Amino acid sequence: MRGLLTLRDLSTDKIMELIKYAMKLKKGFRISYPDKKIATIFFENSTRTHYSFQCALMNLGVKVIDCNTHTSSVAKGETLYDTVRTFEALGVDGVVIRHSQDEYFKELENIQIPIFNGGDGKSNHPTQSLLDLMTIYEEYGRFEGLKCCIVGDILHSRVAHTNIEVMRRLGMEVYISGPEEYNDNSAEWIPLDEACKTMDVVMLLRVQFERHQEKMQMTVEEYHNKYGMTVERMKSMKQNAIIMHPAPINRGVEIADEVAECEKSRIYKQMTNGVYVRMAVISDALDGNL
Repeated sequence: MRGLLTLRDLSTDKIMELIKYAMKLKKGFRISYPDKKIATIFFENSTRTHYSFQCALMNLGVKVIDCNTHTSSVAKGETLYDTVRTFEALGVDGVVIRHSQDEYFKELENIQIPIFNGGDGKSNHPTQSLLDLMTIYEEYGRFEGLKCCIVGDILHSRVAHTNIEVMRRLGMEVYISGPEEYNDNSAEWIPLDEACKTMDVVMLLRVQFERHQEKMQMTVEEYHNKYGMTVERMKSMKQNAIIMHPAPINRGVEIADEVAECEKSRIYKQMTNGVYVRMAVISDALDGNL
C-alpha cells in the first residue's frame, strides 16, 4: 500500500523534501500527469480538504473521479474495502479518502494503488499538517526552537494529534490550551493568555460539535471569552507571531470576526498552501516515491 497515510511513516528529511517541493510548485514549477485518474471518496463533510485535493489534481492534469458516497453502493452497505477495491479494478491510479474511522487504512493493506489520507477519525490528517508546516516554514525559515500552542478541542482533533507529533520531531516546542474537558495531556497545558504573549504560533481549533458525545459545558459566548482569540489577545501577541487555524472557523467562537483576517492571521494562506502541498504529495506518489 503506497501513498500518504500518516506522517509517522515519513522521516523529517522526507517531510522537508515535500515542503520544499510544494514551495517550488507555488513559485510556478509545473508537472503534468494527463494519463492518470484519481478518485476522491469522502465519507465526512469537507470543503477545504476535498476541493483542495481536487484543485491539486486538476493543476497536475489528473482526471478527477468524485465519488458521492450518499448515492454509491456505500448506501447499500458496501464495505470500505470493496468500494476502494472497485475503483482499483476500474483502473484509477489512486484514491483520496476521508473517513470517520480511526486508521481506516488498516483495512486496505491489500490495495496496490496509492491512498492519500484526507483525515481519519481523531487520529491523522497528514496533508493538513504538511500545509501547516509549510506556512510556518515560509514565515520563519526554520522549525527548530519555535514555540507553538494549539488551542481548543484537542481531544477530538486529528489536526492537533498529527501536528504535536511532527512538530516535536522537527524541533518545535509544542503546548496546548483550552477547556479542561478537551485536554488529553498530549502536551504541556498553559493558560491561553500566557500562550498569546509567549508563542511564535497560536493555532486555534474549531470546536467540533459533531464529534462531541455531550454538549459543551459552556455557552458560545463563555467559550469565546475564556478560550477564543479575541482582539485583546491578538494585540498581546509578540510582534512577529502568527495566528493559524485549520478551518472551517467558527467566527465569534474560537476566533473573533475582526481577527480572522487580521495582519497576524495566516488562515487563508494555509488554504492556498494546501493546494501546493497536495500537489507535491500526489506528484511524489505518482512518480513512485511515496
